[in-house]
Amino acid sequence: MERKHVIELRDTLRDTPGAQNELVKSLSAMFGWAIEAGIAAVNPASKIKPLFSGDGIHTWSLQEVHQYEERHPEGTKARLMLHLAMFTGLRLSDLAVLGRQHIQDGWFVIRPKKTDRSSMVSVEIPVLPILNKTIEASPCGDLTFLVNEWKAPFTVNSLGSKMRNWCDQAGMPQCSTHGLRKAGATIAAENGATDDELMAIFGWTTKQQTTLYTRKANRRKLAGGEMHKLIPEQNEANKV
Repeated sequence: MERKHVIELRDTLRDTPGAQNELVKSLSAMFGWAIEAGIAAVNPASKIKPLFSGDGIHTWSLQEVHQYEERHPEGTKARLMLHLAMFTGLRLSDLAVLGRQHIQDGWFVIRPKKTDRSSMVSVEIPVLPILNKTIEASPCGDLTFLVNEWKAPFTVNSLGSKMRNWCDQAGMPQCSTHGLRKAGATIAAENGATDDELMAIFGWTTKQQTTLYTRKANRRKLAGGEMHKLIPEQNEANKV
């Protein structure tokens, strides 16, 4: 297989830029394994420039958070899901297993599934008072905070589907669980969180992800502080 074949498969099998990039990434990983196993000599999927896919998954706005809360009041599983996702920054796969056993002396301590077999990085974050209040007011399971109607833990897929329904009920088809993780990172960065602080909160192991948020936050602060320089009268006054 050559580079041109990978591109042809990418454009034939997937319709959107995001999905096409994921296909190339998967093929690259497969060929990387094949090279180590002595099955292949080169990786035809390496160094193929990713297609621009926009900002990806929609990031929740504060207005959308309030809209969701209005539809799902305190004491509901839907509100519990919202606050667990917002105030822990955990992925859906970790929210599905999160329970009281992960709280130690007022801190969440959990090793995210995504890094369990790679960096083995654990996330250690304090349980915020607002989240603790929501947990205490919500119906929780014995081993996981979030349980289905049979009092059993959700699977990752079923929890994702349930959150999809809760968002739809609030009139927010554009929103998803992962979008809350992005919203949390955006809010933290705009409140002054550094790259290292975001890495600690969200379990990231490189600054490739964090700089997307810190740079955007810094640009916004700079623009907000210097927009007055666009006013001609003020610039003339500063020269005097």
